[in-house]
Order: sequence, then structure tokens, then C-alpha cells
Amino acid sequence: VQLQASGGGSVQPGGSLRLSCAASGSIISIYMMGWYRQAPGKQRELVARIFSSGVTNYADSVKGRFTISEGAARNTVYLQMNSLKPKDTAVYSCNARLYDGVRVSDYWGQGTQVTVSS
Repeated sequence: VQLQASGGGSVQPGGSLRLSCAASGSIISIYMMGWYRQAPGKQRELVARIFSSGVTNYADSVKGRFTISEGAARNTVYLQMNSLKPKDTAVYSCNARLYDGVRVSDYWGQGTQVTVSS
């Protein structure tokens, strides 16, 4: 199983970015996909996640600004980030909890850097 993340970059405060994460490989069922971030010197934190039921969770710091959604194929998740702030600067990593035919496990994609600066 692989998670391929893309869409990071540099943007000015108030700008927008869209992150994508696609899961591929031996996947029977995906229970949850989400995004975490880690800023320098800080612990990794949940940004947003979406469950197979469609339920979403967001960190309080991003509510109203970020939106997580699934792609049509349901193996892809997007994070639309609007009104970005300097404090959103971090490495964002995609996570998926899925059943690969053997066990339910958490998988991680490579991180993608998001930098918000004027």
C-alpha cells in the first residue's frame, strides 16, 4: 500500500492551497483518511480526517478555513486550505487506516511542506 501526497508549496497569508493524497496497492477497505501536520519543534497534530461514513473531524484551529473531501474513487482525499496563516506552516502528512486483506493498519504518505509567509 502506498499513499502519494502532493500539492504543498509556498503561499502568502490569506492564500489557498489544495493537498491531494491517493492510496494505491492492496486495499480492500478504507476506513479513514486524513491529514496531520508537524511544525518545527512541535508535536504532530491532526488537521482533518474523513471516515468512510462521511463524518469529518477538524482541528479547532482550521475549522471554517480547511475542508477535507473524498475523490470519486474514494481512495483519494483532498484538503482545501483557504485563508492560510503563518501558523499553518508545517509538513503535512497523509494518513489512511485501511484493511489490506491481512489486517487493519495505519499507513502514511510522505510529507509535503506548506509554507505561509509574506
